[in-house]
Amino acid sequence: MAAVPCQNPEAPGSLGLTREECEREAWAIEPDGRHHRGAAAVVAGLAWALGVRPLLGLSYLPGLKQIEDIVYAWVAANRSELPQAKPHCLEHPGECGGKDEEN
Repeated sequence: MAAVPCQNPEAPGSLGLTREECEREAWAIEPDGRHHRGAAAVVAGLAWALGVRPLLGLSYLPGLKQIEDIVYAWVAANRSELPQAKPHCLEHPGECGGKDEEN
């Protein structure tokens, strides 16, 4: 598994996504090509990192999925207020056309 920042202009297309899709929510793409978005992408990342694949199946259970989606939406809406790493384009301006973007 690899984290790919969508702020890199080449990243969305290389993953079969649009920039708008990447900006809207997190994505996880499995080696077999299955895509997960939003809360399911976060769970997929955890499942792969922890080596607990059944965790991903739980993410799609009714009830639990709705709770995950609510939490994900809250985090996404408030992410500017949460502790975070330096924006990718500020750390790697050469990958973003040399712009000091805050994305």
